[in-house]
Formats: sequence, C-alpha cells, structure tokens
Amino acid sequence: MPAPISDSQTISNIAPYLEAHVPGFRGPVTDVQKTAQGQSNPTYIVTAASGKYVIRRKPDGELLKSAHAVDREYRVLSALRDTDVPVPDALHLCEDESVLGTMFYVMSFVQGQNWVDPRLKGENRDMRVAVYDSMNATLAALHSVDPAEVGLGDYGPPGNYFERQVGRWSKQYRACETETIAPMEELIAWLDAQTPPEGPARLAHGDWRIDNLLFDASGQCNAVLDWELSTLGHPLADLGTQIMQWQLPPGTEGRGLMGVDRAELGIPEDDAYAELYAKRVGLSEAPDLDYPVAFAFFRMAAIIQGVKKRALDGNASNPESGLKMGAYVPMFAQAALMRIK
Repeated sequence: MPAPISDSQTISNIAPYLEAHVPGFRGPVTDVQKTAQGQSNPTYIVTAASGKYVIRRKPDGELLKSAHAVDREYRVLSALRDTDVPVPDALHLCEDESVLGTMFYVMSFVQGQNWVDPRLKGENRDMRVAVYDSMNATLAALHSVDPAEVGLGDYGPPGNYFERQVGRWSKQYRACETETIAPMEELIAWLDAQTPPEGPARLAHGDWRIDNLLFDASGQCNAVLDWELSTLGHPLADLGTQIMQWQLPPGTEGRGLMGVDRAELGIPEDDAYAELYAKRVGLSEAPDLDYPVAFAFFRMAAIIQGVKKRALDGNASNPESGLKMGAYVPMFAQAALMRIK
C-alpha cells in the first residue's frame, strides 16, 4: 500500500487510474489544490486536461468506526442527482485503498461562491436576502424528498433519530474524551431524558450551514456539499443545526450571528426563518426547536472533541486548527444548556 497523500504529486500520479474509471477524464493532472475546508475529510480540487474535478478522501491514521464515510457521501450525491436538491455529479468511488492509501471519491467541480462568515461581508443587502431565501428553500427541498423514491430507504437504521444520534455521538465523544467537562455531562443527561417523538423519516444532511453550500452570482444555491453526517432522520435536526450556528460569535472562528443587526443586513431572525421553512414543507406552524438546537450544540462539541483528539495524536488534517477548535467544546455545551434552561 502506498503512503497516504502528502502532496499534490501523489494525486498527479494516479491520472491513468482516473482516466480508466472517471467518465471523460483526460490527463495529465496540471494542478492540485487542497481546500481550506474539509477538516474532517481532506478535499482536493484537481485540474486536468479535461477540466476540474474534486477528490474527497478519508483522513490518515486510525479512525473511529463509521466516521469519515466517504462512500456514504458518494451514495447520497448519486441518489439526489435528479431531484430539486442541487449537488455535484458523483463520478467515481474508489474503495481500493492501494490507489491512494485510503478510500476516496471523485465528483464534478461546481463553480460557486462559498462563505464561511454568515454575515456575507462585502455583499449588498439584496444578495444576502437572496442567499438566505435560497438556503431556506433548498433545505425545504431536501426534506421534501422521499428517501425510498431515490433509493435511500435503507440509508439509516430504524428507531427514534434523536435517541440513536445522541447514543452514537455520546460514544464518539467518550472515545475521544481527554478530560471531564461538566457542562457536557449535564447536557448528555438532559438529551437522554428529553428525547422528542420521532418525526417523518427524511434525509438529514447533518451539517447544514452556509459554508457547506455554494451559490451562483444571483444568490441561488447551486451545490450542497459535505454529506458525511447524512442519514435518515428527523428533518428538524438540520434546521436546529443552522439555528445553532447563528448563536455563535461572528467571524471566521465562531461563524455565527451573535449580536449582529440582522434587519440591517437583510438576514432573517431565527423565528422568521423557521416559519418560512415550516410553510415550505407544509407545517401548520413553526416547530419547537429547543431540543434540535441543543442536540446540534452537543453533536458539534463531540465532533470538535474528535478533531482535538486527532490533533493531539498527530492525525489531524490541520493540527493547529484542530487544537484551537477543541477549546470550544465546553463553550458549545454551555450554550446548549442556556437554550434549554
């Protein structure tokens, strides 16, 4: 087995493999750029004679069971291709680890604007209005897809989504725990005790936020990315994830809207955004989001605890960033407790 990817030369060397397995691909590879995003699954923009492509792979090192499932991402992209949910074309999944040292897949490159900061700094008010409306409409479109009709009826296990997700992420958190964090202990206990009834089974993206979306020049969403956490589950988990993100401080680290004058910028308040979503998916009223938001804080805390552990073990894609992110674990847990008390 070759060494794991360390630089662009490794990808450049597999041009013959890509020519044999990716429709229309033609080498040579002339450029490989590792994206700034993709902390969990390293992602590369590959330029070849036939155009641009994206390669997304599992990270190096020992991985938690069921984590970094790029094969599941590939399956979702394939299933959603002919729906109203905009996704890149899934071109090839390579499960042969001898090619790059780990499983990877190739998807089409989608040209689009991506924002890490949800304030959309540098854009005018009309653009912000368009982006947030399209983001809302795209989420509603995703939750309007019948999983069984697109071949995803078995994409998640049976049972209460929140119950099994809290159990899963609690185990992941315990496996990466580096110290006892009291707010996390309290939050896990509350989530276990307050599990809401199961909702209609829908495809849940799992990490719905603006930096996982691409937009065209008019502010319309033209690609939903990063499906690593997707599964069948409760649709309010995605809405809760987005509302959770907005409670964080603004800037490239918090990536939130805390303290921002949203009316001036043209960004909807939480309630208005939830009401618009409810209307689009056919709900009679805006849903109660306390549990979904608290769960979203908890899951993100568990994820970044894993990033911190990989950084400490020397396996993170960006060790410095991983350690910095790890400091947010107790803050996320405390924010969830403030929401539910």
